[in-house]
Amino acid sequence: MPNRCFYNATIKKFLEQDRHSVFGKLHENYHGTTLSTSDEAWMGEIDILQQVLTPWKEENAQVIFEYEIPRLGKRIDVVLLLRGIIFCLEFKVGQKDALQADVEQVMDYALDLKNFHRFSHDKVIVPILIPTNRNTSTTDFYPSVYDDQIYNPLISGAEHLQDVIASVLNHAQGTNSNAIDNWLISPYTPTPTIIEAARALYENHSVEEIIRHEADEVFTDRTIKYILQVIEQSKAQKKKSICFVTGVPGAGKTLVGLDVAIKQTYKEGELDKENGAVYLSGNGPLVAVLTEALARDNQKKCMAKGERKNLSDSRREVREFIQIIHRYRDNMLAKIKNPVENGILEIDPEKAIHLEHTGYGEVEHVAIFDEAQRSWTHKRIADYLKRGGTYGNKLKVSNFPMSEAEFLIWSLDQREDWAVIVCLVGGGQEINTGEAGITEWIKALNTMFKHWDVYISDKLTDAEYAEGRVNELLQDNDKVTFAEDLHLAVSLRSFRAETLSAFVHSLLAFRSDATDLYKDVASRNYPIVLTRDMDTARAWLRKQARGTQQTGILVTKVAARFKPLAVHILAQDEDNAVHWFLEDKTDIRSSNYLEDAATEIQVQGLELDYACVLWDADMRYEDGVWSFYKFNGKNKWNPENNKENQKYMLNAYRVLLTRARQGIIICIPKGNSRLTQEGFPEDPTRLPEYYDGTYEYLKSLGIKEI
Repeated sequence: MPNRCFYNATIKKFLEQDRHSVFGKLHENYHGTTLSTSDEAWMGEIDILQQVLTPWKEENAQVIFEYEIPRLGKRIDVVLLLRGIIFCLEFKVGQKDALQADVEQVMDYALDLKNFHRFSHDKVIVPILIPTNRNTSTTDFYPSVYDDQIYNPLISGAEHLQDVIASVLNHAQGTNSNAIDNWLISPYTPTPTIIEAARALYENHSVEEIIRHEADEVFTDRTIKYILQVIEQSKAQKKKSICFVTGVPGAGKTLVGLDVAIKQTYKEGELDKENGAVYLSGNGPLVAVLTEALARDNQKKCMAKGERKNLSDSRREVREFIQIIHRYRDNMLAKIKNPVENGILEIDPEKAIHLEHTGYGEVEHVAIFDEAQRSWTHKRIADYLKRGGTYGNKLKVSNFPMSEAEFLIWSLDQREDWAVIVCLVGGGQEINTGEAGITEWIKALNTMFKHWDVYISDKLTDAEYAEGRVNELLQDNDKVTFAEDLHLAVSLRSFRAETLSAFVHSLLAFRSDATDLYKDVASRNYPIVLTRDMDTARAWLRKQARGTQQTGILVTKVAARFKPLAVHILAQDEDNAVHWFLEDKTDIRSSNYLEDAATEIQVQGLELDYACVLWDADMRYEDGVWSFYKFNGKNKWNPENNKENQKYMLNAYRVLLTRARQGIIICIPKGNSRLTQEGFPEDPTRLPEYYDGTYEYLKSLGIKEI
């Protein structure tokens, strides 16, 4: 059975099966712990449908439970394929009222299928919301005003659902000869609606909340041009190519990725159906915040033009273009033979359809991977897939043989004509255990994918990329071209201080030019100041910010002793990041309230106008070097001696110190020097010596204290 659903069968088989057998199959294919409410909902849906579907028992039709829309991370309660019509059924078991959010949900499913699912493009799609205790049902049927064969959402209680389905079949003139074959394993493919929406979003949006583009555009423009030339050459010569784009923090790597994706898919005002691209990121907060910002802006622009546009519609359009890399990966995983034998990945032809040029790959020729340095090591992805993922609904794969970088190249290599991968690489920004850096990509190209042409930034040889071993790793690869056009040297984020990232690099590496670089940054009207008091830091931020300029507090995820300073860590849920970045100063969830601090996980790839970096005792300047510590959660900081973890902790401060566009205040607390009556430290977890060395080091660079 394909992995995209928990259960599927012909209507006849479904009706002949015992309800508990169907329920058991749903449980068997769910790789998590279901809630009692989920169990009740499934049993309710089974009971209802085994009564409702009896008139069509002998027809060539299918019932599908918990169908996952490829790459969107959503599941439709039930899809019914009957007489060439696709019914999307969203059940609200035990509910009587039809809520607006529920109606929008089932409509979203219908639109997602229409836009994403190749075998649904030309089919009639009927979304039905089923509050099971409702006494009435929709009696009038209206196709969408967009003339896309999607019905306006229907609403029906369980009692009338059979009549509603029968009436729709009559209204849409569905016939039993219109069975939809292979629908479950249909390829994913974008449609003009998606691309046009993405183009409008990108060319007309105001990305002020995300990426400021106020510096000279020549660097991004020449990089985009170079990548597009590689794509054209690869297409003409039927080759596979990979580009590695480097850039200083804030240089616009994400902007380049989005722009290449759109320019490649939309040529001279016309949609290029055969040569599309997709932008993918593994950074959940970045995708969430970017998606919401673009959706809100798109809605505002439509309303300003007198067009009616729901925010949920705008969100859906953006999500169709900007996607989480893990869902792309999981869609390819759904095609492999499982379990993996002899350490070799193979496509299972029963789970995927072989297309003439695409082969078994995804339909895009070009895949753009943002923050490619954060791809997972072999151990991390293998452990993740062995247990079926961190959350429910994940495919279990034992003995997975590849790193994530290897698998992503393998996925594009399934194409039988040509393909291009664009890796956007942030130097020294691996911040999580199990993030492989760029080394895994290069190793994969040197071993498994020697036929791929490699185009690489000449700056990828610097120390922060693959520990400075790129030349060594590539010395025997004869398909490598180094190009300076693949490096973005100017920060668009810190438009007042192009040398900010260089200063931060020197500060963290104890380079002798740090003092001169600080003077250069300060001369460009980019303040970097030092304090030992959080109230002073908050006052400074509030004084600096004018109008809608955004402020916020930043800490590392390892930081532990922030509560005495009245600072709370922002919870990791992506919705929290959306509110933190996008709400205005009237909303207490906003970063501007200076109560919740975001970590490097939540802010990587994003930015503030003015930031306070709260420096805890996790990384300390001691005897001319950085010493690293992790708190035990109770009463003690323990030394962190693992070199890989030390790298992540250093990179966390690199990320935090490069998030602000217009100014930074670094707060290094004084600690607690008070003693108890017995002469012991009042707070042994915040001793002054944990902080003083770092403070003195930063002050020695000339950073002004306030």
